[in-house]
Amino acid sequence: MATFTLTCIGDDRAGLVSDLSGPIRAHGASWNRSQMARLGGKFAGILLIDVPDAAADALLADLAALDSVGLHVTFERTDAVEDAGATVRWTLELLGADRPGIVAEISSALAAQQVSIEELETDVREAPMAGGHLFEAKAVLAAPPGAAADTVRTLLEAIADELMVDISLDAGASAAS
Repeated sequence: MATFTLTCIGDDRAGLVSDLSGPIRAHGASWNRSQMARLGGKFAGILLIDVPDAAADALLADLAALDSVGLHVTFERTDAVEDAGATVRWTLELLGADRPGIVAEISSALAAQQVSIEELETDVREAPMAGGHLFEAKAVLAAPPGAAADTVRTLLEAIADELMVDISLDAGASAAS
């Protein structure tokens, strides 16, 4: 069995997921995990599939052929099973006035502490009654065993003060994998 991570993007229209899932099913592949969304008039997604080794080349050819219907699919073989090891999971929430650099500042601080971002969801929305826009982020983080949540929280709170955003780091829901 071969495992692939696929990315796809195309102009948003009805039937894109059907176009993508058709060849996956036809070649006996299993659609394991995905995240997809409409962003700026485009439909974009990332997914993880398993396919029998004998069908892999034909499936990849059929997925590449989806360019003809406006869906660009790229793929990367991912033979290694997702192994989070003994990491602990934390959740991060951020809300504040939108401005350039928020993600760069936070992600840089996390990387310096060897904390990985496993999932990240962001949005910009109108600020009610204040005018302007609010930036909102929610993330699932993976920290190494023994990482000090209080140290990371203190670091993030200092950055939050500089960025004028509210940050919440919840390490209470962390669990070893």
